[in-house]
Amino acid sequence: MGFFDRPLSVLTGLALVCSLAAPAAAEQASRLDEIVQRGSLRVGMTGDYKPFTSLDKATAKFSGFDVDMAESLGKALGVKVEFVPTSWPQLMKDFEADKFDVAMGGVSITLDRQKKGYFSTPIMREGKTPIARCTDTSKYQTLSDIDKPGTRVVVNPGGTNERFARANIKAADIRVHPDNVTIFDEIAQGAADLMMTDASETRYQQKLHPGVLCAVHPDKPFDFSEKAYWLQRDTALKAFVDQWLHISTENGSYQAIYKTWFD
Repeated sequence: MGFFDRPLSVLTGLALVCSLAAPAAAEQASRLDEIVQRGSLRVGMTGDYKPFTSLDKATAKFSGFDVDMAESLGKALGVKVEFVPTSWPQLMKDFEADKFDVAMGGVSITLDRQKKGYFSTPIMREGKTPIARCTDTSKYQTLSDIDKPGTRVVVNPGGTNERFARANIKAADIRVHPDNVTIFDEIAQGAADLMMTDASETRYQQKLHPGVLCAVHPDKPFDFSEKAYWLQRDTALKAFVDQWLHISTENGSYQAIYKTWFD
C-alpha cells in the first residue's frame, strides 16, 4: 500500500501526531537558551595550570589566559561568568554531573572527553615535551633517553600528562605529585628529574624559573594534541562558541589575550 492509498483516518492520525510533535520540539530549550535565561555561564576550572588558570586560595579568585577568555565569552553571551572549582581527577565526573556548562583552563581534546560532550574549535596546537633542570636537558632528548632505570619522572594525577607518561614509560620511575602548583619545584629542588607536559606549560615554567628549568625541544613535542573548550552536548552552544572564537581571532581580541599570558 502506498502513502496515498492509506485510509483517510490513518492520514489524519499521522497529521495530528506531527502537529503535536512540532510545537513540543520547538519549545525544547537548548543549553544556549538556558544560559541566556539563567544569566550566567558556569565555567569549570582546576585553577592549577598556569598560565591557563590559577586560583588564589586567599581570595578565591581565578586568573589566567582562559579566565580572560571565559570573561570574553560571557560578555559575548551577555551573561556573567560563574567559575566552578574542579580538579583533573574529578573533571570527568563533574562534567557528567552537569556542574558546569563548559570546562576551560588548558583542557586537551581527548576521545574519552569527546564521548561525553562537544569540543569547540581548537584554540591551540600542543604536544607533550619534557622540562628538566637546565644542566640536564641534553640527557632527556628522546623517550628512550628518559625511559631508563634511575630516571625519576614526576606527574600530576588524573590528566593527560599522567596518561602519556604511563603509556610511554616502563623502566623509569614514575612519581605522582598531587599538587600541580608546586610540582615544578620538585624538579628544581632535585626531588625529580623531569616532567613531560604540554609545550606551552614548559615554556611558561621556563620563564618562571630562569636558568633553573628549561623546556626540552618545545617546538618538536613527542606527540600531537590540541586544546579547546569542552562543552556540554548542545549544538546551539557549540555553534555560538565556535563563532565567538572565529570573530575573536579575526578582530585580534584572542591575540591580545594570548600576548598577555604567553609572550
